[in-house]
Amino acid sequence: MLIKVLGSAAGGGFPQWNCNCRNCADVRRGASGFTARTQSSLAVSSNGRDWVLLNASPDLRQQINATPALGSQASGELRNSPIKAAVLTNGDVDHISGLINLREMQPFLVYGSGRVLSVLSSNSIFKILNAEMVQRRELGLDAPVQLMGPGGDLGLTIEAFAVPGKVALYLEDTSKGADFGTVEGDTIGLKITAPESDKTFYYIPGCADVDARLSDRIRGAALVFFDGTLFTDDEMVKAGLMPKTGKRMGHISMSGSDGSIAAFASLGVERKVYVHINNSNPVLDENSPQRKEAEDAGWEIGYDGMEISL
Repeated sequence: MLIKVLGSAAGGGFPQWNCNCRNCADVRRGASGFTARTQSSLAVSSNGRDWVLLNASPDLRQQINATPALGSQASGELRNSPIKAAVLTNGDVDHISGLINLREMQPFLVYGSGRVLSVLSSNSIFKILNAEMVQRRELGLDAPVQLMGPGGDLGLTIEAFAVPGKVALYLEDTSKGADFGTVEGDTIGLKITAPESDKTFYYIPGCADVDARLSDRIRGAALVFFDGTLFTDDEMVKAGLMPKTGKRMGHISMSGSDGSIAAFASLGVERKVYVHINNSNPVLDENSPQRKEAEDAGWEIGYDGMEISL
């Protein structure tokens, strides 16, 4: 099973187009220890030929052009694509808007929870994906599903499971109280397995808390890609970038007694990779003490073009 990190940044990318925070300014000027990143997405394949997108970022066209395995193949038909399916973990703009890049009458399947598929159905812009060519299939929770492409079995199973989180910011309903109308299925994690090799990994790019249910699920896992949005809960507030904390946005922080570094410390996960990293996060500076703290705890900081084989 082959895994490619197409984009490792949170919404807005790194540098964010309108941000002049220290990190964004440093990466723009080419400072040592800073690497530009596109918005969060992975690709996985069981055979190196047929690929499944895990989320579809706004930067998808750029990511495809930077990843030859995902581009139109010279030996193929006049129009062809190795991308056979896309699986969505929530309705965030940075995870669904990239589907619009795949509108040129190319067959593939879209998988998502009922809640996320309803977002696509309610927004007419996604009708640009011809329903006769682009099937939508609902993922139930806690039930393995054989991933299919236009040509059949892709050699992968996927199991969606609810994780602590919240409805996307643009879908919040303030009349619904403190949870803004959040329901189970608004944010999911994915367990991806290649049955032929019995290899498995987890993809959880958005998560508000590592609770007991999630801890039990990923304990002893070979590989987990996990939400690395913020290092501290209030970093965006202190930096003057946004009046909302990470918890308010539905993201656990890396640091602190209730952060993901501490939560994973006793879980025995063999390989831990942070993705969906916000431009404000100091771990984007390879020379920062925060980067050292994360790496000393056994974490890898995901980057665009990172490849892992299981």
